[in-house]
Amino acid sequence: MVVGCTSNQDLLLSDSGLKTNDPAFYPSDDHIRAGKAHFNNGDWGLAAERFRKAVEIAPRDAEAWVGLAASYDRTRRFDLADKAYTQAIRLGGTNTVILNNQGYSYLLRGDLYKARRKFLAAYDRDPNNPTVQNNLELLNESEKSIKRSKT
Repeated sequence: MVVGCTSNQDLLLSDSGLKTNDPAFYPSDDHIRAGKAHFNNGDWGLAAERFRKAVEIAPRDAEAWVGLAASYDRTRRFDLADKAYTQAIRLGGTNTVILNNQGYSYLLRGDLYKARRKFLAAYDRDPNNPTVQNNLELLNESEKSIKRSKT
């Protein structure tokens, strides 16, 4: 019997069932899957770590950049989120997901004007998208609850 070292890559693959010789395998896949799981569990710092690893392994993977940007938004690292969105757009172009996520980023920052512009641009591309519709409703509720002082 031959015994050898198991690489970190092989350890990551064992969790997913993928093999490096699978035609649909990309080295960043496990990190993206783990990043999504952490994100969905509200573990945004851990999600950011996994998406950051994914973009280090596959810097041309637009999906990994979008995940990284969304994770940075949730950890309130808006400067890094903006850079990640820029890279995702450079690689894959502007799409509904990115416009929606950027809108949510601006909503988190309290910039309701920019949030509305991004959400409406996403809505124009895909008016039946339930996430975009929900975010527009969330924005409308946010605007109603903000008390403006008269100056």
